[in-house]
Amino acid sequence: MTMRLDEMNSDEFQAFLSFAIKHFADEQIKCGNWKPEEGISKATEEYEKLLPEGKNTENNHLFTIRDENQEVGMIWLAKVTDEKGFIYSINIWEGNQGKGYGKKAMQEIEVLAKEFGLKNIGLHVFAHNQLARDLYEKLGYIEKNIKMEKSL
Repeated sequence: MTMRLDEMNSDEFQAFLSFAIKHFADEQIKCGNWKPEEGISKATEEYEKLLPEGKNTENNHLFTIRDENQEVGMIWLAKVTDEKGFIYSINIWEGNQGKGYGKKAMQEIEVLAKEFGLKNIGLHVFAHNQLARDLYEKLGYIEKNIKMEKSL
């Protein structure tokens, strides 16, 4: 595996944005946070707040994950403060999952975060995404907050 992180170009960003909005909406609906009819509009609104200047939004670093010349996924790191970063998104595309790309991308983003002067990185993971939770725990991420809810 010759994996690397390349800064997203404009076409890659547009493809990511389309995927990310739908994916985020689907995850929020699956958790019961949003109703299906409001998912896309709420997700679009959220992304417009987070990336008002698109891929050129200050303190946001969006990367395409490549193995050789093949695009295998993407990762987005934001610099929240001078010392704290946040991974808003990491996705390994279908057909490339389970091959170690996610783990390697997380390790590479940590190297870049240190180069940006960051001292720690946070992330959010949906409770139902056990595969991702297991990966993050293996990489040394710990749970800081747990939100629980019961439907009546």
